[in-house]
Amino acid sequence: MQEIIPQLEVLFVGAVPTMLLFIVLVLSYQFLVQGPLSEALKQRRARTIGALEDADKAIEKAEARAAEYAAKLRQARAEVYKVRELRVKQWTSERDAALDIARKAAGQKVAEARFELEAEADRARKNIEASAGDLASQVVRAVLPAAAGSSR
Repeated sequence: MQEIIPQLEVLFVGAVPTMLLFIVLVLSYQFLVQGPLSEALKQRRARTIGALEDADKAIEKAEARAAEYAAKLRQARAEVYKVRELRVKQWTSERDAALDIARKAAGQKVAEARFELEAEADRARKNIEASAGDLASQVVRAVLPAAAGSSR
């Protein structure tokens, strides 16, 4: 055991420079690599999160604009439908007015034709009544001479 303690002393004394070098290496790694790397990762994360937030804001803005455009489009369509409906109503009223005028004109022509027809029928009746006596005498002459000739 006596021999082990001096050997361990030599081993520890020889290991001190290695431990010091390891500690210096760990500290230099912390300051030279780990610190800047952590800072770069923080900046990258901040930029990434900022870019994502900017993208979300842009998406929200685009959705708001799309909703606004959709509302304007609906409003424009509603106006077009209103104008179209007004034109259809105007055309319908014009057509109805033209039909009323045509009906009145046709009714007037029918009334005039009926009046002329009645007048012509009256004239024909008067002619028939006037010629009824002549026709009766012609019929009597046509029938009676044959009967009169047989009785004579």
